[in-house]
Amino acid sequence: MGEKVVVSGVGVVSSIGLNKEDFWNNLIKGKSGISKVTLFDTSKFKRHYAGEIRKFDPTLFIPEEMTQFLGRASQFAIIAAKLALEDAHLNLNECRNKRLAIIVGTTMTEASVLDFSSEMLLKEEWDEITLKLLLNAFSPSIPRNIGYFLQLRGYNLLIPNACAAGNYAIGYGLDLIKKGKVDLAIVGGAEALSRVAFQGFQRLYAMAPRVCSPFDKNRKGMLLGEGAGILILEPFREAEKRKVNIYAEVLGYGLSCDAYHMTIPKKKGIKKAMEKAIREVGCSPENIDYICAHGTGTIQNDKAEVEAIKELFGENYRKVPVSSLKSMIGHCMGAASSIEAVACCLAIERGIIPPTINFKTPDPECDIDCVPNKARKKKLNTVLNNGFAFGGNNCCVVFSRLS
Repeated sequence: MGEKVVVSGVGVVSSIGLNKEDFWNNLIKGKSGISKVTLFDTSKFKRHYAGEIRKFDPTLFIPEEMTQFLGRASQFAIIAAKLALEDAHLNLNECRNKRLAIIVGTTMTEASVLDFSSEMLLKEEWDEITLKLLLNAFSPSIPRNIGYFLQLRGYNLLIPNACAAGNYAIGYGLDLIKKGKVDLAIVGGAEALSRVAFQGFQRLYAMAPRVCSPFDKNRKGMLLGEGAGILILEPFREAEKRKVNIYAEVLGYGLSCDAYHMTIPKKKGIKKAMEKAIREVGCSPENIDYICAHGTGTIQNDKAEVEAIKELFGENYRKVPVSSLKSMIGHCMGAASSIEAVACCLAIERGIIPPTINFKTPDPECDIDCVPNKARKKKLNTVLNNGFAFGGNNCCVVFSRLS
């Protein structure tokens, strides 16, 4: 199915950095982006902390008149896409002359718009709910807004596969390029913190009081996060022709849908997604140098993910480092696996594995090498990025050093 597809640009907006370098430097320092929620009132909730992006000023990147009708997730996505294109040294006129795709994954779409609209309804401030604002609550609004703001036309698709959606978007973009349907793919995920998501996850009794501690024996659950991760995918020959930096090759991906339970993960489905990804790219578990885990910090998810890793990697399971970025930035839902994909690409380029912070007490049921609390230098040739979602929708993507 065609030639090599590479990542030539990355853009990220997160609670530990609003650009690639700040994000990476704080990531390898093990800095936490968790803070008390200020976007909405949590006084009636039992939980109050999340990976909220503080001091966020979209007008530094987007004209102020446009920010008035853009939802927060769209703002994150547009900025991350703009940063990724700049990182790939692609100007917009070049992009307009290419067959391109904009594919974005999300969970709640523009739930922040719904939050605002419901608040205005309760206050009977009808004039604040404009038609332009409401149009941004519809499902395809995030990739559409990237295309509108950057004036780019082509495939435009939103993938709503919840917390694995970013990886699904990467896989879809990879297929479009390999099949010769597009020359350039702007792919990733975006999610904004919202009252409805915060309330929903709290109602599931899945949220930790203050700290997310993946794989720790005393872990108490997940914390929500927000942001966007965007990758620029293109054929190797095009990136080589432009003499730009190549972060990694996207080797392939594996999908599974175990349909076991709406919220409880299944070891069998997780293993199948990882196994299919590794098999598709023609390597074996022994070739994987690092796993960027889904690692939510919940009892069930961490246990199921570790059990799947043990079965797939056999007696060598302790030899592969497995870390969770959610310990630092929270669970960014639809943006989670795409932000983690950016981290995978940077880890390959720079030879450093991000840590799992907040790790204190080993869990016999999660006895993997979780790179506890401190980043680790290691040359990485092949990396597996895990993304799992409600309903058993799993997607794992394999990145490699360009050979």
